[in-house]
Amino acid sequence: MMGMGLHKRLLFGTLAVGCLLCVYVLALTLEMPLVPLYSFIQRTSSNSRDSEKPLNRQSNSDQLAYPPPVSTLHPPLKTHIVQKQVLDDGIPKSRSDDDDKARIDTKRATEKPVQAIKHAETSKSRSEEENKARIDIQRPTEKLVEAAKPTEPPFIGDFYMSEDIPPQTDCSDSIRDRVGKTEFGERFLENIPVLQWAKHATREQHQRLSRYPGAHGWEGIDFKTLVETLSVLNSSANWQMLDDWKTRDNKSECRRCALVGNGGILKNSQKGKEIDSHHYVFRTNGAVIKGFEQDVGSRTTHYTFSTNTLMNSIQSYAGAGYEGPPVSKETRYIFLPDHDRDYLLMKAAATHTLVESGREKGKNPMKYFGEDVSADKLKMYHPDFIRYLRNRFLRSNTLKTKYKYIYRPSTGATMLLAALHTCDQVSAYGFMTPDYKNYSDHYYDSSYHPVGFYANHDLRMEMDLWQQLHKAGLIRLYMRN
Repeated sequence: MMGMGLHKRLLFGTLAVGCLLCVYVLALTLEMPLVPLYSFIQRTSSNSRDSEKPLNRQSNSDQLAYPPPVSTLHPPLKTHIVQKQVLDDGIPKSRSDDDDKARIDTKRATEKPVQAIKHAETSKSRSEEENKARIDIQRPTEKLVEAAKPTEPPFIGDFYMSEDIPPQTDCSDSIRDRVGKTEFGERFLENIPVLQWAKHATREQHQRLSRYPGAHGWEGIDFKTLVETLSVLNSSANWQMLDDWKTRDNKSECRRCALVGNGGILKNSQKGKEIDSHHYVFRTNGAVIKGFEQDVGSRTTHYTFSTNTLMNSIQSYAGAGYEGPPVSKETRYIFLPDHDRDYLLMKAAATHTLVESGREKGKNPMKYFGEDVSADKLKMYHPDFIRYLRNRFLRSNTLKTKYKYIYRPSTGATMLLAALHTCDQVSAYGFMTPDYKNYSDHYYDSSYHPVGFYANHDLRMEMDLWQQLHKAGLIRLYMRN
C-alpha cells in the first residue's frame, strides 16, 4: 500500500512538472511576456486612476445650454454644421513658440481611440505647466482620422454668443437692411456681440472661450483676472459702440461712419473735410493727424488698437509725428485684446491707476489716453466677434499652416468690419486697393515704402474683401481710379 501511494505521488508530480513545461514552451512560442502577478495588478490600478480623472466632454448641444440669461449661441454656417464634437472639444493646444510641433499623445490609449481623446480632454487647463503637454499625431488610429474628416479644426470654433440688441435708429437704408440681399447674407450675424463687458464674465462663458487663443478667446486668462478687469466695463456705454448717438444734435435717421486707415492712397487726397463730415470717425494704430488734416481730417471718435500695436506704433512712427492715441472729448478707445496685457491696461485706464502686472507693469495709462479718460470711454472687442470675422469673412489659407495660431484679421480690418455691424452707412478711406503698389505704405511716409506682408495677417485677402463689400453696396471705398 505504501509503495502504491508513493507511486501515485510521483506520477502526480511528474504530471505537474510536465504541465508547467508545456505552459512555458507555449509562452515562448507565442512570445507572451511572463509578468509577475503584482506587476499586472499595479498597472491595472494605474490605468483605473487615469480613467477616473474628471472629464470635460461637452457636445455642441452642451454649449448651447450655457449662455447667459439674455444670450444664445449662433450655430455655425451650414457648411460647418456636420461636426463631431469629439475632436472639437477633445484636443488641447500647446501655445508655446513651437505650436507647429505640438502633438497628440496617444501612447496611453488602451483599446479605443476615443480613450486617447478623453485623456486629452483632461489637459484643457491653460496654465503654464499644462501648456507643456504635447499632442502626438504621429501614430493616429484609423477611427481617429476618420472622425476628423467632417470636423472643423478645434481652434476654429464656429459657434458664437447671440444677444438681442435693439437698433438705435430707424434708418431705412442701413447695412443690416441691405446685407441679406447680397452674397454676405449667410455669413452676417446681426446679433453677435461686437463688444464684451462685465456681464459676459461668467464661469460658463470662461469655460467655453478658454479653448481659443489670442484675440479669438480667453485662453491663458484666468477667471479671476477676467472678472477683475471686465468688471470696470459695467455701463451701457461699454457695450454700445455708438453710445452717444441719442445725445448728438442731428436730425439724421442714419448713422454715417468714416473708417480711416493709414494707407498711402490718402496722401494728397484732400478728403479731410469729407471725412470729418461723418457722424463718427474711426482711426487705428499709428494715426498721425497733425500736418495731414487736409487729407485725413482732424476728428477721432473711435480709436481701435491692441496694446501691442499701440506700443509698436509709438516706437515705430515717432519720427512721423505719432505720440500716441488721439485725445479729445468725443474719443472712445476700443481695445482689441490679444493677450491679458490688454485687459490689464484697460483696467488701469478705467481706474486711473498704474498697470499692476505684465509687460506694462508700472506704466501710467493716462499718458496714452489723457487725464480725462474714464470707464465710459473704454470698449473692448468680444473674442467671439474676432473669431467670427476670421472664420466667416477672412478665412485665410494661413489657417492651414504652422502660423494658424498667430493669424487674425488686422486691426484695421477689425475696425472696418465692426463698423459694418454697428453703423448704418460706412465709408472707408486709406484702405488697401488693387493699385496699392502705386502708393507708399502710409500716407505720412516721407519717402516711398512698399507695403509689408506678414504671416499674422492676410492683407491681400482683406483687400479683396473691401472690393467685394464695395461692389455689394455695403461700404463706400475710396479709390483713386
